[in-house]
Amino acid sequence: MNLDSIGDWNRTHYTSQITPDLDGQEVTLFGWIQDIRDLGGIRFFILQDREGTIQLTIPKKRVHPEVLTKTNFLQKRFSIALKGMVKKTSMTPRGIEIIPSDVKILGTATEQLPLDITGKTPANIEARLDARPLDLTLEKNLAAFRIQHTALQAIRSFLFGKGFLETHTPRIIASATEGGAQLFCVDYFGQKAYLAQSPQLYKEELTLSFEKVFEVGPFFRAEESHTRRHLSEFTSVDIEQAFADAKDVMALLEQVIYHTCLTVKETCTKELKVLGYKFEVPQLPFKRLTYDQVLEDLKTTGITIPWGEDIPTEAFRELGKLYPFFYFITDWPTHAKAFYIKPREDKPEVCEGFDLMWRYIELVSGGTRISQKEQLIERLKEKGLNPDSFKSHLQAFDFGMPPHAGWAIGLERLTMILTGKKNIREVTLFPRDRVRLTP
Repeated sequence: MNLDSIGDWNRTHYTSQITPDLDGQEVTLFGWIQDIRDLGGIRFFILQDREGTIQLTIPKKRVHPEVLTKTNFLQKRFSIALKGMVKKTSMTPRGIEIIPSDVKILGTATEQLPLDITGKTPANIEARLDARPLDLTLEKNLAAFRIQHTALQAIRSFLFGKGFLETHTPRIIASATEGGAQLFCVDYFGQKAYLAQSPQLYKEELTLSFEKVFEVGPFFRAEESHTRRHLSEFTSVDIEQAFADAKDVMALLEQVIYHTCLTVKETCTKELKVLGYKFEVPQLPFKRLTYDQVLEDLKTTGITIPWGEDIPTEAFRELGKLYPFFYFITDWPTHAKAFYIKPREDKPEVCEGFDLMWRYIELVSGGTRISQKEQLIERLKEKGLNPDSFKSHLQAFDFGMPPHAGWAIGLERLTMILTGKKNIREVTLFPRDRVRLTP
């Protein structure tokens, strides 16, 4: 089949913009064939674009023979352009249809598609990810990523309004940000380097100049856990603020979450309806629980955790039943947090770190950072890390490092909360985990 050229055609409308008020007007649309019905004397096509769908109606005795010939070739997922007349009708859910006067076939598709693009026959997550570009055309998936887009736009605009500058730090680094074994090692022109786990050290250094910074970008962890909420490559929304402590950035964080939830609730009504998901905009302030209080709460559920140990997922699931919305956990044992989190001055075994939880999911981690060089060196040693590996970062503390604090939101986990999705891979365009490197 010879494909047509777009030529001088220009889209006049997306499908969502076609209303009964346009009855009798000619429009130009671009999109893909989603479904086909042939009733003999009349043929129906469902055209899909990024905004939705619309019915194309081909009365075989009333359309131009060339249009009829073109439509004989059409199959699902063919990309097309068309000119046609808008017509009111009581036969479609939206009360409109398009009668094509000219059609161009711009791209073809295989006859046997690996997924049902109408969404009527669901597929398992692995089959969907194997054909991810096609999977992303489903209405529910488009809705989920529109919500993610809206959420990120809301976060950015809020932080801009608070005087934060957006920055971009390296992804190839010389030393581990968080320590531990969850590192991807790369050969950097004969030197050993790593893919960044977070922008932590760089954003701290940037408080020396810009004071208030944020970054949105991909980061990497060699995550062995193969669960519904872990990825090897993820998007993080990080902030760092000079002359601030944990309480300051916790207050900022809950405002960011509230603003984002409210924005999604107000502007993504169509997408939330498509997903069949309702969520409540949280009330401020969020509940604050100390680590000690959490241990006491867990005892009421029959779970006992010795002080100082991390809280396992099973325990968090029980905690999420007690607190089924957003809540902070503060005053963690110092040894349980990263080396850069500041110990409390009045009780050094406890630190000024916090996690923001949603039910049982850790959404955000943050805290006051250590701003004294000698104290940071001691914490590095306590964590079994070599201060020499952090020489360039430690140098910044000789240049007037201010008191500072910050946090990091996992964008995919936030999207799970906003969309009701249960698997983080569903809200990641092309997920990477321990078993998946393609597509």
